[in-house]
Amino acid sequence: MDVEVHGTVAEGFEPVRDAFASNFELLGDRGAAITVYRDGHRVVDLWAGARDFDGDAAEAPWEHGTAQIVRSATKGVAAAVLLLLGQRGELDLNAPVGDLWPEFKAAGKERTLVRHLLAHRAGVPVLDRPLTPAEAADPDLGAAAVAAQAPVWEPGTDHGYHAQTYSWLTGELVRRVTGRSVGEWIADEIAGPVGAGLWLGLPEDERGRVGRVGPVEAPEAAGTLRTRPKRSVSEAYADPGSLTRRAFGAISPLPDENDPAYRAAALPASNGIATADGLARFYASLIGEVDGGTRLFTPETVELARGEQAAGPDRVLVVSTRFGLGYMLHGSASPLLSPASFGHPGRGGALGFADPGSGIALGYVTNGFRRSVTADPRAQALVRAVRTALA
Repeated sequence: MDVEVHGTVAEGFEPVRDAFASNFELLGDRGAAITVYRDGHRVVDLWAGARDFDGDAAEAPWEHGTAQIVRSATKGVAAAVLLLLGQRGELDLNAPVGDLWPEFKAAGKERTLVRHLLAHRAGVPVLDRPLTPAEAADPDLGAAAVAAQAPVWEPGTDHGYHAQTYSWLTGELVRRVTGRSVGEWIADEIAGPVGAGLWLGLPEDERGRVGRVGPVEAPEAAGTLRTRPKRSVSEAYADPGSLTRRAFGAISPLPDENDPAYRAAALPASNGIATADGLARFYASLIGEVDGGTRLFTPETVELARGEQAAGPDRVLVVSTRFGLGYMLHGSASPLLSPASFGHPGRGGALGFADPGSGIALGYVTNGFRRSVTADPRAQALVRAVRTALA
């Protein structure tokens, strides 16, 4: 796909423009954007392709400020809420969840700590009865379902990706501590002060800037390498009774991600909306001051975010993963810029992260989702290009 790339790159970051253009030519991108900050200053701001994956407006161009759903990249924004509450002394990250949310003590979860929820160690990645999309969007129903759920391992003793239940675990804690929804808190305390284009619970007056999303396959092209997942991973995704399928299927049937009702809901695990600049600016604000914005994390909170809490075989993803408090860490399952990096991918596409050592913060959003879970080839190509630019 031959597209015109719009935007700017600072001197030395030209490899990122080249990699971004190659994503359209070789890796199936239809519409996408990338923004990179270094030491709080924007050094890459690029966009190309069509705003919408399909539909009547599929030929409308992606514009500066076009936003897309970023799936699990939302988790990194939601994690910041709990870490900021801890930073402000309003939440003890080492406290039992049941002290704040008594109903959560049910079925053997009384020793679950707040930090267990953030590090995917709570043992409740599945629901015995999945929620419909309408039920999932109701915070009361979601919280009640996860509070009643028996853990599939003793909380705190193992880890496995809480693909969907992360929504109700984090969202209900925020409600119990602050009296506000997690979407309201993000709007008031993160997006507003930072000046970031990101939303959890899309306002009606922002609908027009958000494109439609859909599935893409990498085109057959010379020089591309197709990789196959390990058999154990393929079998886990194929088995309806596996923790993998049950975790990703905690909402069933799968929501229509282009439905305005779904986008208006606040599901911190899966349905945040962001511009590339919004995602990058958010991560830049975690590690330093940003042009015209506020620094969010103290150095001590940065260390909490990226301090390893879980590592090794993931009982849901069936690969080795590493987690800090709410963030994926650099590793084989989700390569980031360096071992110091922390962030979160969105399944099949988006990526946001910060790298304190280099001062880099990156946001990549796309309207085409591939089958990858934690290491999308397009995002990885851009990360490698940033690494080249810094060399």
